[in-house]
Amino acid sequence: MRIVIALGGNALLRRGQPMTAENQRENVKTAVGQIAKVQPGNEIVIAHGNGPQVGLLALQGAAYDAVETYPLDVLGAQTEGMIGYMIEQELGNLLPAETPFATLLTQVEVDKNDPAFKNPTKPIGPVYSKEEAEKLAAEKGWSIAPDGDKYRRVVASPRPKRIFEIRPIQWLLERGSIVICAGGGGIPTVYDAEGRLNGIEAVIDKDLCSALLAAELKADMLLIATDVDAAYVDYGQPTQRAIRAADPDSLRKMSFSSGSMGPKIQAAIEFAENTGHTAVIGALADIEEIVKGTAGTRVSTAETGITFR
Repeated sequence: MRIVIALGGNALLRRGQPMTAENQRENVKTAVGQIAKVQPGNEIVIAHGNGPQVGLLALQGAAYDAVETYPLDVLGAQTEGMIGYMIEQELGNLLPAETPFATLLTQVEVDKNDPAFKNPTKPIGPVYSKEEAEKLAAEKGWSIAPDGDKYRRVVASPRPKRIFEIRPIQWLLERGSIVICAGGGGIPTVYDAEGRLNGIEAVIDKDLCSALLAAELKADMLLIATDVDAAYVDYGQPTQRAIRAADPDSLRKMSFSSGSMGPKIQAAIEFAENTGHTAVIGALADIEEIVKGTAGTRVSTAETGITFR
């Protein structure tokens, strides 16, 4: 079975957790411990988020004011290398020494006229109190938005249109490699008037990019691993219920947060409809059970209506 596993950036650096390399590595160990259990007999592609990481790099860069802070596309490329390195190393420590790995810098085309550039929604960086966030927004010209009981910086998140490295990803899979790619939703790029490719200031949603990646690779499953065990109705309320399985049309009629679960639901819907295969949303620590079919929220055209756990 060919499985695309999308690891959430907030799962690799948990909400409110100090954003140290050591904490990130420990969370990577949790993820790869699960991936190692499902790797035998399967082809594995790993994508990952980078919201906390790219935001931290931007803050660190801003502290050195002799030059301008690097743009988000360059910071995205940096996080692809950093996170890919940790995943390769920690997963390699669990699998046979001869297992091949490859981390690919992945450029993704977006539309420079995408309406997302006028309506930033993608959270990046750490969480702040409302007062801290408003102060930073005034100082740095940021857009900010609520994230639970805290606030975060938000940036444009245009839809992915094309993954430029899809052929080398396919070639590596055919040679038995575990491929880590499309990190942070890929590096956002656009064509200029002369037909030259350039980076653009944005962060692509990694779940929507993973859905596109999985569809183009003809994957059998898209597994969206995050920091909650399922998609919920009335999440955080006394009436909350975990969704066990649903068909795409039923999910479309429901409302989910645009800054967190909403893109995951949309990605699952698109993959299921475009391929006829199953997408699953669940906890990073439950990856083995998700592949077995006993955990997470399953989205498939083979389902009818919505069932709850």
